[in-house]
Amino acid sequence: MDIELSIVMPCLNEAETLARCIIKAQEYLTRSGVAGEILVGDNGSTDGSQEIARGLGARVVDVPVRGYGAAIYGAVLAARGRYCIMGDSDDSYDFSKLEVFVAALRAGAALVMGNRFKGGIGPGAMPWKNRYIGNPILSGLGRLLFPTAIKDFHCGIRGFSREAFIAMALRTTGMEFASEMVIKATLLRMDIREVPTTLDKDGRSRPPHLRPWRDGWRHLRFMLLFSPNWLFLYPGILMMLTGAVLGGGLLARPLDVAGVRLSVGTLIYCVTLIEVGFQAAWFALLSRAYTVQEGLVPQSARMRVLDRLVTLESGLLAGSGLVAVGFGLFFYAVSLWSGARFGALDVDEIARICIASSLAISLGFEVGLSSLLLSTLKLNVRSLPGLDA
Repeated sequence: MDIELSIVMPCLNEAETLARCIIKAQEYLTRSGVAGEILVGDNGSTDGSQEIARGLGARVVDVPVRGYGAAIYGAVLAARGRYCIMGDSDDSYDFSKLEVFVAALRAGAALVMGNRFKGGIGPGAMPWKNRYIGNPILSGLGRLLFPTAIKDFHCGIRGFSREAFIAMALRTTGMEFASEMVIKATLLRMDIREVPTTLDKDGRSRPPHLRPWRDGWRHLRFMLLFSPNWLFLYPGILMMLTGAVLGGGLLARPLDVAGVRLSVGTLIYCVTLIEVGFQAAWFALLSRAYTVQEGLVPQSARMRVLDRLVTLESGLLAGSGLVAVGFGLFFYAVSLWSGARFGALDVDEIARICIASSLAISLGFEVGLSSLLLSTLKLNVRSLPGLDA
């Protein structure tokens, strides 16, 4: 019989609760008539979790790579179902109530996210710092950085078609896996839906594997690194514009602002803003090229256009042009200095020209060197047989 649904449970020493989760999943399959299987992605349990799972008829997939994401990924690869529903094996999610997930998957959804805030959170099920600080902030940031309407980014129970899961090409092995799944599905413009689900206090007597502050930071870091525009590009453009607008006026002459005279000293800091902002913008381009090359994110239409425009040759040409302008300004400053009488020498004017010259030369070398690095990141390489990780 064809299997429609694979229920996947990551497991690391969950002997206390694993049996209840499997029995609830079996109750759902029996009651609903869905042709399904139960898989336990075991991450090296030493408390007999594997024997418990096999004794109840579940299939155990041994996953040697440690981590929450690795355990799920290994189990899903071994799944036979058209659809998969994953959930923690600590009895905090009710596997006997999967109807809304299956209905959404059958209706064509690629990813179905549970929403604990809509379905209900039981007493003691979620620490206050997670419920009122961590989850709202991280989910809100996720919606800001990525165009998605998902309200509960980190819900542990979710369903997906196996085809969509393979297309996501998920790479992380730890807790970031939960964020990567939503981000990848969003970037690939998959059909993502959210359904209410409940969260109960887990049934373990030991502390959970989750570490709120550590894992919260890992999720935050991952989302920021996956969004180089917000992390690098937009701040970089803002710094460059600020430095260019104010510095452009100071190149011509000193300015009086609110009774304060701005001159060469301020111009130096404007140049610093332009330099740092320019480097940040390049970081955005380099990091995006790296993530595309590594298969972490799909290549967007905008990146394909940039690939055609920003090449090694165009970068070296633009960098050489900026360096030439810088040296031109340098020789102009030298001519002013050598041709002026001592009493008529305008030191500030020459300093402003030298600062502009230094900026142009620095930016030119940055463009050239960054173009070399970018071309290296975009090299098309293949894995050697037998050396795949």
